[in-house]
Amino acid sequence: MQGKPRIAVIGAGLGGTVAAALLQRAGFQVKLYEQAPAFSRLGAGIHVGPNVMKVMRRIGLEDALNDMGCHPDYWYSRDWQSGEVVAQIPLGRYALSHYGASYLTVHRGDFHALLTEAVAPGTLLFDKKLASVEDLGHVVRLSFADGTVDEADIVIGADGVNSRIRETLLGAEPPKYTGYVAHRAVFPIARVKGFTHDRCTKWWSDDRHMMVYFDTSKLDEIYYVTGVPEPTWDMTKSWLPSSIEEMRAAFDGWHEGVQSLIEGTVEVTKWPLLERDPLPVWSRGRLVLLGDACHPMKPHMAQGAAMAIEDAAMLTRCLQQTGLSDFSAAFSLYEANRAERAGKVQLVSHNNTWLRTNENPDWCFGYDVFNEPLVEAGRVAAAA
Repeated sequence: MQGKPRIAVIGAGLGGTVAAALLQRAGFQVKLYEQAPAFSRLGAGIHVGPNVMKVMRRIGLEDALNDMGCHPDYWYSRDWQSGEVVAQIPLGRYALSHYGASYLTVHRGDFHALLTEAVAPGTLLFDKKLASVEDLGHVVRLSFADGTVDEADIVIGADGVNSRIRETLLGAEPPKYTGYVAHRAVFPIARVKGFTHDRCTKWWSDDRHMMVYFDTSKLDEIYYVTGVPEPTWDMTKSWLPSSIEEMRAAFDGWHEGVQSLIEGTVEVTKWPLLERDPLPVWSRGRLVLLGDACHPMKPHMAQGAAMAIEDAAMLTRCLQQTGLSDFSAAFSLYEANRAERAGKVQLVSHNNTWLRTNENPDWCFGYDVFNEPLVEAGRVAAAA
């Protein structure tokens, strides 16, 4: 790798870690910088659809992830009060035969740990909070809060909704609070009494919901995430502790299946749901964005991380096609082939209509980032 052009990825979340792993496999020299002091198993679940599993196949993690996760036969949508099934979307064996890859749910921390193992040893650097970034024309200088300085030929901003790379490109602007919070809890299924749960269910009312699923292959741990209206949020807080009492109040009168989950809860936290309007540019000079740094969205399609992972794969594909010496062409090609899809997912997630009825999800789950015909650079479509 000595002497090859250098790529810096800022942010070792799911999208940034996948970008580093794919780029390294493509022969690029990559360093991955993460501001957290160490890896931790954050308490959240995640959906991994066939569109993501095809990326995992390229990294060599498909089998391990299949063994780790829960494979729901269906996505059920249920009425908040009666429990009636209002939509039933086939997954399981259908997903495998129809889309060519599995659909599973898994603990986000377990998935993340698996991904970090796919990054070349010594290239993931913790406790690296980015203080400033300067595109000097011929190179990018990165200054970190610990006093260290590094340089790279290009920098990929995978640093989330409050991205410093996005701020460098477009100026400081806080994300938009949507007026909704997400309560998140994960706990042993043994604590849940009196109700048999589907493997993957979204409970709906007119103004709120609860998404519930298992996050291990053993079916011993269950996770829920909500969308509940809350008029204001202190934007200095990334999350706050919640309580069983707050959950009881938010879901008063809901079906016994939801009540059993609330009563089984060990610990619950509350997170603001944030968005940004579609950005005017995804790159400038030697800097480029992916994932929440560029298109943060509500989690209501369970596709936020998927979009970051698809971004990482498409960016790698474009850099392989143009070569790193023509990174500007790669960045243009990347945006042309991601903006429309990411914008559509962002909009559907905002509207919170996904799979509430028996719709066809092929456009989402059937997407293969490696085989999708490339749109020419310059033909960036507007979000749907």
